[in-house]
Amino acid sequence: MIKLVKTTFYKERETKQKLCDFIKKTKQLSFGPECEKFEKNFAKWQGRKYCILLNSGSSANLATIQTLLNLNKIKRGDNIGFSTLTWSTNVMPLIQLGLTPIPIDISLETLNVSSTKLLQILERYPIKMLFLTNLLGFCDDIDVIKEICRKRRIFFIEDNCESLGTVYKGKKLGNYGLASTFSFYVGHHMSTIEGGAVCTDSEQVANMLRIVRAHGWERNISIKRQIKMRKEHKINSTFYSRYTFYDLGYNLRPTEITGFIGNTQIPYLNDIIKIRHNNFFKMAVSIYKQTNKYHPIKFDHIDFLSNFAVPVVCRSQKIRDVLVEKCNGKIEIRPIVGGDMTRQPFFNKYMKEFSLKNSNAKLVHTQGLYFGNNPDLTNKETSTIIKVFADFND
Repeated sequence: MIKLVKTTFYKERETKQKLCDFIKKTKQLSFGPECEKFEKNFAKWQGRKYCILLNSGSSANLATIQTLLNLNKIKRGDNIGFSTLTWSTNVMPLIQLGLTPIPIDISLETLNVSSTKLLQILERYPIKMLFLTNLLGFCDDIDVIKEICRKRRIFFIEDNCESLGTVYKGKKLGNYGLASTFSFYVGHHMSTIEGGAVCTDSEQVANMLRIVRAHGWERNISIKRQIKMRKEHKINSTFYSRYTFYDLGYNLRPTEITGFIGNTQIPYLNDIIKIRHNNFFKMAVSIYKQTNKYHPIKFDHIDFLSNFAVPVVCRSQKIRDVLVEKCNGKIEIRPIVGGDMTRQPFFNKYMKEFSLKNSNAKLVHTQGLYFGNNPDLTNKETSTIIKVFADFND
């Protein structure tokens, strides 16, 4: 069986040994210097001013939405546009925090929201924020989307959990929005087992994210900012200030284990994404040529493509069912991310009136699947994948 992911970490044996040595020697396993070191390292690698490390990518999504609420950039009841083809915890925080999630269909040729799809929704709904998913290493015309959001004063946030390292028009995905979320779950580009982050160039957003991450405390922001907040709220005792909750927050903190693993993996990150990039082109060029079996996916507009799984959208459910059977016992497969969110039970329970009908996302939901693209794939395994997906009769 060719697994979606073979190992917990890249260079797993060396990483586990380093982790064992770290746990034996360290005096602190709760949030501390390793987490702060990771934040600096990852912000530098991504090319943004600030990185806030959290305990998961889902927590990164939740913290980002809560941060914008705390800063009064959005308010309860506001319409928030989101990519219909995404993961559940992109949408759930919107519902949980009293916002109105407006699904935006994707373009079938890129699997992502395009500026055309965004403009169509804007004709019907005044949107205050756009939560865009960069799906599986791909994007559409995200530069145009950013400009539309700028002109219309729409706060633009990227979920970049599936596209770490992808470059479009000379800029890494995750660097187009006000903030972007990342996941370091074991099956994603870089693993810290669980873990996530938010990157931004806004000091105001970064400070509030740190407050949201830790109960509403101010402990992890600069001393200068701490003092300012204490004066504003007339908290003049250090004893009480450490247990003052300044705004709405959660406990979304990572451990030093997360930070340490991340710091061991970042030096490998360029190698990891280069291998995934090469794997993708080795397999996808052969598979995507089968246009009688699959809907073509456009990616020639992307400078460098990095994904952890390769999507295939079949021309019919019958073809998809044949593929599922052929992969049984040979290749581990999954639906394409979480599919069409408007078809999920939770969305229909709370937001049924916004469900999409005959959408591209629905087609992908019912006729799509993906297989893994991990840096440990062998030439024999990639050949097997190509044979199964490119050389079969339905």
